[in-house]
Amino acid sequence: MRQPYLLLDIDGVLIPFPGDNGAAPATHVRYDVVPIGRGADDPVAIWLNPDHGPLLMDVFRVGTLCPTWCTSWRRDATALIGPLLGLPPLPYVDLPRPQITTSHPNGYLWKRDYVDTWLGDAPAVWIDDDFTGLDHAWSEARTARGSATLLIQPDHHVGLKVEHLAQVTAWAAWMAEHGAEAA
Repeated sequence: MRQPYLLLDIDGVLIPFPGDNGAAPATHVRYDVVPIGRGADDPVAIWLNPDHGPLLMDVFRVGTLCPTWCTSWRRDATALIGPLLGLPPLPYVDLPRPQITTSHPNGYLWKRDYVDTWLGDAPAVWIDDDFTGLDHAWSEARTARGSATLLIQPDHHVGLKVEHLAQVTAWAAWMAEHGAEAA
């Protein structure tokens, strides 16, 4: 069995969207970063929970998953976000920059077709805040075909929680124990 991937989004997962009052959760710290293509005089303000780095490292250290960024931050995830959380450099899915006005142009998350091609038949747990019912149906169909797939969907105003990582860890342990018959 191929090593399962842990696909990790950033916006809405590690960087929560502001609540109705415009505030980030009290657990998060503000940073100003300069993504590729922006000038140093045009930083982007982001809010990260410093606890996420150690929590993610606990999952990574188990060694049963291949952690990979799956975000519109692309390589900026490893260059800018990961270091702020104390994460090692991670590979990333090199997503395109589609000209879309919604994250669900076909009724499902725009990343999904690219991720499906990128994964091939590899098993994966994917954490993203923006799945639709069609994405969950895709996950079920993928699992039924023998490519175990778990989608975890944090609330985009709250972001990643300990319970989400517990789900990841339990799924990875189950996959490690059951191997190819897991799907």
